[in-house]
Amino acid sequence: MTRSEHETETLIRDSLDRLAARAPDGAAVHEALARAGRNRQPASRLALVAAAVVVLVVGIMVGTQLLTTPPAPVPAAGRPVLTYGPGWLPAGLTEQHREGGPGITPGVRRWLAGQAAVTLLAYSTADPDWSQAALKIASLKDQVLVRGRVAMDTGSGSDAQVTWLADDQHVLVASVTGIPDARTVAKRIADSVTTEPVDVHGELRFGPLPAGLAERSAAVTGTGPGDARTALTAADPARPAIPVVRVTAGASAPRMTGAAPVTVRGGEGLFAAPQNGRDALVAVRLPSGRWLTVSGARPEAELIAVANGVQPDPAPDYRWLGRLTS
Repeated sequence: MTRSEHETETLIRDSLDRLAARAPDGAAVHEALARAGRNRQPASRLALVAAAVVVLVVGIMVGTQLLTTPPAPVPAAGRPVLTYGPGWLPAGLTEQHREGGPGITPGVRRWLAGQAAVTLLAYSTADPDWSQAALKIASLKDQVLVRGRVAMDTGSGSDAQVTWLADDQHVLVASVTGIPDARTVAKRIADSVTTEPVDVHGELRFGPLPAGLAERSAAVTGTGPGDARTALTAADPARPAIPVVRVTAGASAPRMTGAAPVTVRGGEGLFAAPQNGRDALVAVRLPSGRWLTVSGARPEAELIAVANGVQPDPAPDYRWLGRLTS
């Protein structure tokens, strides 16, 4: 059935009116339509107006998204970026741990709910322990496909793991514990994993480190922002996988027996010598009221030097703690 020019014009005008109502600046588009109504135009001209309004609406909305979408995080000293995240998780789990670092330090994200836990780990194929992962996966019988890539599917009952190569540089492990039918859950999580960069932005970063030490990792842990804790580790560059010194910042004072007063960061701190399998420990209260601790199998002077060099960050990002996703 052929429509009259008046019917065609009416249909186009109704369509434009709906577009205008959804546009960020609908009033301006409505005003343009009103002017067009006062000067009747042939249907062909209204079609051109329609196309122009569609371009305007799409442009405005895309521009708004560009303005509101935060930039991708960039790795920095003490602020590693974790590349991967799950698109699906069992109900009730909240994210309570992120950890990463330079070089071959694995990336870790963990979600918890009581005894149930999901951990997503990202290992570098430059790590000797994971350099032959593809061959190991290919040689096993317990194989599944994750996004078209052969994966290793292990475990039973409430504990399971799926291991696969996301690309030539990264081996991913989706680990499930304390959840019924864990292998099915782990496989579904693995299938949902996408590239989703998030950073680890705690309240500390290393300053100058003594000779023989280099930054290894930074982690943020907590059930929510109220009990958040930042932890850093340093290692011998010749053995980067093994933490040598640990630094933490949190609300609670460390448990120290037999501690002696020492000067740390220009104020009164405490030093506890190693005992009963525990490393030596230095502690001092920061101006914020939170406690800084440095521990490791290193001399007292070196632990104090690490504590003196630590740089607090007054604006850590703890907002994601206790949430389902970032």
